[in-house]
Amino acid sequence: QVQLVESGGGLVQAGGSLRLSCTYSGHTFSNFAMGWFRQGPGQEREFVAGISWSGGYTGYGDSVKGRFTISRSNGVNTVSLQMNSLKPEDTAVYYCAADRGRYTRVGVSTHDYAYWGQGTQVTVSS
Repeated sequence: QVQLVESGGGLVQAGGSLRLSCTYSGHTFSNFAMGWFRQGPGQEREFVAGISWSGGYTGYGDSVKGRFTISRSNGVNTVSLQMNSLKPEDTAVYYCAADRGRYTRVGVSTHDYAYWGQGTQVTVSS
């Protein structure tokens, strides 16, 4: 059974930074690509960033490129999202997701991911 637990959300002023973490438990972590998505009020869930099983491939949504960085540590079963230069429009619930497979690509659709965390709220004030 795969379980994902996000942490690190909170309230921050525009221009500030937050670091989200997702702790994975279950099957072998290095067999999974990982992703971060977000969902604002009344909006669809949106791809934020993804990283392949090895960490060799990463991908980002257009709205966060150059500001967010995804990383993983297979030794401690954790994937992180460093968020800099935050904007009010980054306000959302952020979800960690896992995609079983040693692919040389990053999934950008919610359909690519079979396992999801409960989410952590990020609020950016103007």
